[in-house]
Amino acid sequence: MTKIAFIGLGNMGSGMCANLVKAGFDVTAFDLNRDAVKAIAEKGATPATTLGDAVTGADVVVSMLPAGKHVHTVYFGEDGVTAHAGEGTLFLDCSTISVEEAREAAENAKSAGFTYMDAPVSGGTAAADAGTLTFMVGGDEAGFAKGKPVLDAMGKNVFHAGGSGNGQAAKIANNMLLAISMIGTCEAFNLAEKLGLDAQTFYDISSTASGQCWSMTSYCPAPGPVPAAPSNREYKPGFAVAMMLKDLRLAIGAAEGAGAKTPLGGHAEQIYDGLMEDGFEGMDFSGVMKRIKGEI
Repeated sequence: MTKIAFIGLGNMGSGMCANLVKAGFDVTAFDLNRDAVKAIAEKGATPATTLGDAVTGADVVVSMLPAGKHVHTVYFGEDGVTAHAGEGTLFLDCSTISVEEAREAAENAKSAGFTYMDAPVSGGTAAADAGTLTFMVGGDEAGFAKGKPVLDAMGKNVFHAGGSGNGQAAKIANNMLLAISMIGTCEAFNLAEKLGLDAQTFYDISSTASGQCWSMTSYCPAPGPVPAAPSNREYKPGFAVAMMLKDLRLAIGAAEGAGAKTPLGGHAEQIYDGLMEDGFEGMDFSGVMKRIKGEI
């Protein structure tokens, strides 16, 4: 049986780890939050009190961490993963970090005799809990083949995006598009309302016309048409403003480095930065609807 060390039991990681347990893997879990470790232990994971305890003897290390600095510290710090992992251990980092940070991590891991794959996710907490995430994976073919059965237990779609860092490239480009389409969807619903169409009527028309997009049909920012959307629970996240802004900043930074023009991405970053500055970092990113309508 494949032995997995899971590191990072936040809003996303806890659901992902639970699905690995459910799939029958031998999972040892670690997080600095002891309550999170206790909660996942109640679902069948083996609790670890230290990072070293979690990693020792693992075939695969899966991590879900807040930012690149955490990834590098956890993996390559003095008492990090590489200090405890056995020969041949595969690293699957599902965090969203910069392309450069991912490529540096892959080089550091290779120098230490390990394989590091960047495997960021799309889908939010609902998909993490349901095991229906989309994984975008960067790294070599052999690492992808070894890691895919593990990722399959947590996701519905697992794509090999190419070499190291390409998973992060796909993630930040995708989320920049998501931010832009969400703002556009909010503007369209607001305009329709101002012109006399209620949200359901506009949804029924546009969801079957050329304006249809995921932001409308799966995550509608207008209350009513999509019952499961955060708009129907006062924009409690799903995917918080702070997380979307993080991804937008990564995308815009990458675009500047690559010389790619992203004027709408830059404007989306400004809008979400405004929400962040005004104290709405914990609101779902679809709550930008309230800013478009002038309610906040």
